[in-house]
Amino acid sequence: MKIALVTDSTADLPQEVVRKYDIGVVPMYINVGEKSYLDGVNISREEFYTRLPNFKPHPTTAVPGIDAFVNVFKRAIDKGAETIISLHVGKSLSNTMEVARLAAEKIKEIPVHIFDSGNLSLGTGLLVREAAIMAEAGEKVKNILDAIAEKAKCTYTFAVLSTLEFLRRSGRLSNFMFGLGSLLILKPILKMNDGVVDMERTRTLNGSHNRLLELVEELGGLEQLAFVHTHAPEKLAQLQREAAYLVPEGVIPLVGEVTPVIGAHIGPGAVGFSVIKAA
Repeated sequence: MKIALVTDSTADLPQEVVRKYDIGVVPMYINVGEKSYLDGVNISREEFYTRLPNFKPHPTTAVPGIDAFVNVFKRAIDKGAETIISLHVGKSLSNTMEVARLAAEKIKEIPVHIFDSGNLSLGTGLLVREAAIMAEAGEKVKNILDAIAEKAKCTYTFAVLSTLEFLRRSGRLSNFMFGLGSLLILKPILKMNDGVVDMERTRTLNGSHNRLLELVEELGGLEQLAFVHTHAPEKLAQLQREAAYLVPEGVIPLVGEVTPVIGAHIGPGAVGFSVIKAA
């Protein structure tokens, strides 16, 4: 049975992975005033992050309509798919899952399984790749869904933000908390696992990098480790050097530049990890 994988652009999968496993990707919308862009289609991530500090008004983001998902599902069917697994950003962050579910109801030819990654960025992307590897190896759909459900519980994303400013601009942080954080020069660390988003704060950039490494160390053994960033190549290179000892043997870490759909809220200069903890 041919199983096709579909995800959305928030998964941040490198193009070589998308091409290798023929993964369908639904691009999200970034809106600036009255102008709309499709993520990775008519605005690059480099352009977005370069322009982000000066965008007026601050960008908003949106999930495309049902037809965008239906079209990707139908392309997979046209290529011979007999089943589709559509795996998306955590529903606690976005209504992408709900739109994908409504689109799946319109597909009558083959089964479409909608899956909540409970994560974001390469936390989602790593799960999509794991499912694609299993599908390529000939695993049954039920085995893939069961395995991914277990791995999703063990998938974590940690990232240090360079500033609280963009959380404030996007309305995700109260002015009071922004003022307090700015006064104390706090560096927020975003954490997500199994659908739950949390945040902690450190005082310095060096301290925040050390805390990122600690968070990964505390998980114990790892199956997969990937690096994520929001247009921060120098910080990324530094973290890659510092974290070399954490990379599991035989693993070549993926690197993902975080989608503007998330970056609009966390801003440029963020850097961190997505990992799957060993069972």
